[in-house]
Amino acid sequence: MHWHLAEEAAIGFLINGQTFAVMMATPSELEDFALGFLFTEQIIAHASELTGLRIMPLEDGFSINCIVPGVTGETMEKRRRTLTGRSGCGICGAETLGAALPRLPSVTGPHPNSSAVLTALASLPALQPLNARNHSTHAAGFFGHDGAPVLVREDVGRHNALDKLIGALLRADTKPQSGFFVISSRMSVEMVQKAAIFGAPFLASVSAPTGLALRTARKAGLGVAARAGDGIVLFGDQFDE
Repeated sequence: MHWHLAEEAAIGFLINGQTFAVMMATPSELEDFALGFLFTEQIIAHASELTGLRIMPLEDGFSINCIVPGVTGETMEKRRRTLTGRSGCGICGAETLGAALPRLPSVTGPHPNSSAVLTALASLPALQPLNARNHSTHAAGFFGHDGAPVLVREDVGRHNALDKLIGALLRADTKPQSGFFVISSRMSVEMVQKAAIFGAPFLASVSAPTGLALRTARKAGLGVAARAGDGIVLFGDQFDE
């Protein structure tokens, strides 16, 4: 029996040559990762603001210099990370409570029905080729309102997978209201934050949200659901805190 190990590497993000953050991630689809990460960190508001990427392989990872002509030093300081973002942590190193729990935009749009959510949840494992080999990577998928897959990204970090997916969706100019997110991991607050910042109206997960994630989703107007068993989906208004 051969076991294929997942890769994990340090990804150093620079903005206009200045160090911004180091994230531990699967070293693939780095263009998507950079775009999605800068977007969900609210460094940029549109994909066109990222005018260039310079990716340099290092001994134990990669350095990515993101060229964003309009970014200010004040914007970077508000979101700069002081600790390495581990593969299991999406907001590690944030220096203030405001940086860790930023004010989110209000999201609107159609919500899928339980049948579409179950269809998407059931189909996600087959759309994870990395996990089929290493059994240790997470996935984030964007599905149409009928539950049909649109795009999926994988990473050892659940938040990285969602950032990669958001970056790919931005590149494809996909409208946030045209579908919903499904994640293979727990629904913690940073996953809700990223979904709301992208503007998607709905997020489904294989497990229930934390209390903070649910309160954050409700405040932003983001619909949430989790699989509770075979053929059962619990929606946000069915959870008790």
